[in-house]
Amino acid sequence: MRSPVLFPYPTNHQGTTLGSTAKEANNTRMAIKSDRWIRQQAIDHKMIVPFSEKQVREGVISYGLSSYGYDLRVSDEFKIFTNVNSAIIDPKAFDERSFVTVQAPSVIIPPNSFALARSIEYFKIPRDVLTICVGKSTYARCGIIVNVTPFEPEWEGFVTLEISNTTPLPARVYANEGLCQILFFQSDEICEISYADRKGKYQNQQGIVLPKL
Repeated sequence: MRSPVLFPYPTNHQGTTLGSTAKEANNTRMAIKSDRWIRQQAIDHKMIVPFSEKQVREGVISYGLSSYGYDLRVSDEFKIFTNVNSAIIDPKAFDERSFVTVQAPSVIIPPNSFALARSIEYFKIPRDVLTICVGKSTYARCGIIVNVTPFEPEWEGFVTLEISNTTPLPARVYANEGLCQILFFQSDEICEISYADRKGKYQNQQGIVLPKL
């Protein structure tokens, strides 16, 4: 059996533990969760809806439950960034003229361009869990990179997905198929304040959500 992936408290450049005593640091860990745990949380607590208990691979880019993660699917709605209107990308004053909206079974992302999309799945993250996203090798080998910020404790909603075409050629992305893998890390210590507690601005998000202040 593989040993769990463990993350100790961070240290500074001098090796001093940050935010805790050394004793506490040695006792606090975050371990990656297995398919068994993910399945139980999805079925008993609706952590992932809809949920596929196995990898679906026949004729599609795979999605569903994997050994230590879950491959989510991308929906058929995309927002593709364009410079047709000479808009400036400003996270504090986002101009909706920056993109065009496309709803289709697949979408072409122009060379060296960027698109937003959303997951088919709705996620509810437990209070003691943090997730990270990693790309799928099929898309990565085509120069298509997916970035998703961590799902914080007690965050819930559809996931807004950031898709980059890093190549000098147009690139196709398929709706209703796998796009990236979510890894779940559970801490042995409950956080004091969760994303829900502080009323995070992306809580309960529906559809593709644009930048907010």
